[in-house]
Amino acid sequence: MSEEQREQQEVMDFLGSVEKYFGASKLKPEQYSALGLAYIGDGVYDLIIRTIVIDLGNGKVKNFHKMTSGIVKAEAQAKLVKAISELLTEEEMAIYRHGRNAKSATSAKNASIVDYRHATGFEALMGYLYLCHRMDRALYLVKCGLEKTEQLPTKLV
Repeated sequence: MSEEQREQQEVMDFLGSVEKYFGASKLKPEQYSALGLAYIGDGVYDLIIRTIVIDLGNGKVKNFHKMTSGIVKAEAQAKLVKAISELLTEEEMAIYRHGRNAKSATSAKNASIVDYRHATGFEALMGYLYLCHRMDRALYLVKCGLEKTEQLPTKLV
């Protein structure tokens, strides 16, 4: 088994364990609302970035938070999704657009409405890939985006 296959299996094992202990979802990923997908996708993306940051080494939580919040804010997500747009399949682009065009009851606190909408679309895509058990694809897209936008953290501040 290759390293990539082993990593994919670990992700599948995690998602399988969640279903085992808490039950499978009653809905298919495509049945969730765009904002529902964005809700779970926000958590998924945040966990990916927190994992990258914590893996840089031991440090102050304040510094971890500062690095993470700079990458997960709407403006940074909008920049990232624009950088990877050519990598998205038709299906992924449709999910992204669905999330981007969703009408949210909340508004952006520290971002333009345009960046907020792009970020919502990106989070919807992350949520969709997670619920489809395609974390390998989500991680690939995040890695490409972080590298293209030069946001990939390499050392603690």
